[in-house]
Amino acid sequence: MRKLRSSWVAVIALAAAIGATTPSHAITGTVRVTIAKAGLIVGAGGGRGALTFRHRNYPFTVQGLSLGLTAGASINRLVGRADYINEIGDFASTYSVVGAGSALIGGISGVQLKNDKGVIITLQGAKGGLEVSANVTRVVITLDQTRSTPD
Repeated sequence: MRKLRSSWVAVIALAAAIGATTPSHAITGTVRVTIAKAGLIVGAGGGRGALTFRHRNYPFTVQGLSLGLTAGASINRLVGRADYINEIGDFASTYSVVGAGSALIGGISGVQLKNDKGVIITLQGAKGGLEVSANVTRVVITLDQTRSTPD
């Protein structure tokens, strides 16, 4: 009986704590990006994309370097979201990703990136080319706020 009472007290305390917390002001944006990459052992890639955030489209460039097993070349057209953005400046940063993938003529690609400001970008989409990879990648996103347009 004591265990049951203790459990109920814990549940009520948890519910009260959840109800008392203030909601986060972080916003989710949508991301579209096209990336071309190629490599043998060390891979490199780059591309362009757009972030839609607070009813504006912000163009950006992507540059990346991967270290590990990389062989081949591919073009990726990805869409997804960027979570936990508090302000637009949080998006432009260096991101890390550890992953693996492959493409033979065509396929589906997915990736999740995270930066030191807590922004998480989750992307998926079509991949074309011939590539096999298992590597650690660093991606630098540079935002061009001067060319933003209304959504």
